[in-house]
Amino acid sequence: MVLEKLGDSLKNTLSKISKSLFVDEKLINELVKDIQRALLQSDTNVQLVFDLSKKIKERAAETTPAGITKREHLIKVVYDELTNFLGKEAHEIKISKKPTQIMLVGLFGSGKTTTAGKLAKFYKKRGYKVAVMQTDTWRPAAYEQLEQLAKDVGVDFLGIKKEKDPVNIYLAFEKKLKEYDLVIVDTAGRDALSEELISELNHLHQAVQADEKLLVISADLGQAAQKQAQAFHDTCGVTGVIVTKLEGTAKGGGALSACAVTKAPIVFIGVGEKQDDLELFHPQRFVGKLIGMGDIESLLEKAREVITEENAKDMQEKFLKGDFNLVDLYQQMSSLKKMGSFGKIMEMIPGMGSLKMPKEMLEVQEGKLEKWKYAMGSMTKEELEDPEIISAERLDRIAAGSGLNVGEVRELLKQHRQSKKLMKMFKGEGDINKMMKKMGGKMPKGMM
Repeated sequence: MVLEKLGDSLKNTLSKISKSLFVDEKLINELVKDIQRALLQSDTNVQLVFDLSKKIKERAAETTPAGITKREHLIKVVYDELTNFLGKEAHEIKISKKPTQIMLVGLFGSGKTTTAGKLAKFYKKRGYKVAVMQTDTWRPAAYEQLEQLAKDVGVDFLGIKKEKDPVNIYLAFEKKLKEYDLVIVDTAGRDALSEELISELNHLHQAVQADEKLLVISADLGQAAQKQAQAFHDTCGVTGVIVTKLEGTAKGGGALSACAVTKAPIVFIGVGEKQDDLELFHPQRFVGKLIGMGDIESLLEKAREVITEENAKDMQEKFLKGDFNLVDLYQQMSSLKKMGSFGKIMEMIPGMGSLKMPKEMLEVQEGKLEKWKYAMGSMTKEELEDPEIISAERLDRIAAGSGLNVGEVRELLKQHRQSKKLMKMFKGEGDINKMMKKMGGKMPKGMM
């Protein structure tokens, strides 16, 4: 989960507001100190943290707008200022000319080559003709790695294996580049404080004249990110930042705040190792996930990528009628898996991020999905279409065929029955809160 510790700290801080009887100066000061502590622990620059604190205090002291309570106003102030701190709005790269060229720069081990493959897939899925170019002449196997990534993604690869001058590689393909909508140039990793390596980057920069120069920076770099970011910016004029490895570190604040040094926006964030684990960075959505408000827009975007509009409409009708079978459930589970991990999906749903579900529980749920898919793979067409015909004898056969025990198969059938019952209740009530009360619970409220 992205910046999990920072997110938990911010959720705990904001929960104090909802539990407090009064919103006074003491509560605001306490809130600001908690936010400072959370950001500093995630390696955010000290001066930037204090600037943010000052803005929150100033806005919290303003007159509360009509129509909302002081608590709601304070939460909105924190949300707004955190969003502004991270860039305010999304910065989307426009593929406006042919070819549009993106040059990736960054330190050794920052994940540039992997990111080049992810970027290529991101834009290929959006209908663009993409090529990736290898100009890393320093790292062993850099050529082979990018060539394989290009093959996996299904885009063209441009490179010269034994050439030692990156400028020569670029010039060799310069005329061919007009065939593409987008060309992604992967450069060698370098220490931005090394004069020799920076000189090489400068020569390549002059030759390419890229439309976008994206600094790829690892989230685990901490506050050292700022000095490096400044050096790269001075060399080639960084226009945007891609933060990688954001899912596995508590120090992401350093990389995020490094953007304040270059004045360049975060364009993408890497949230996993798979080729689809690259997301456009939307400050509002990112902060929403951090503080438990969810990110329903990203959830819908992911759903659209894996479920066609026709299928979605058909499934909606079946689910609301309560007559969906195991084949339908199987399709939904397959789509869910394509959208990412259960944990990532949960944090996008408004209100769910504040439930603090244990990571172990989420992993168990993902494990169940895998087992249930095996069980359904061992069923006949008739059994999938009508689970009610599955007898004890059939249960034994399905369990043996899928490598599961009978109890695990029974759990799948129970889940199917409960899902049908849930959807029928939903259709009858029309109000999800009433439905949840019938089940002995209630819908969790979001932070707002």
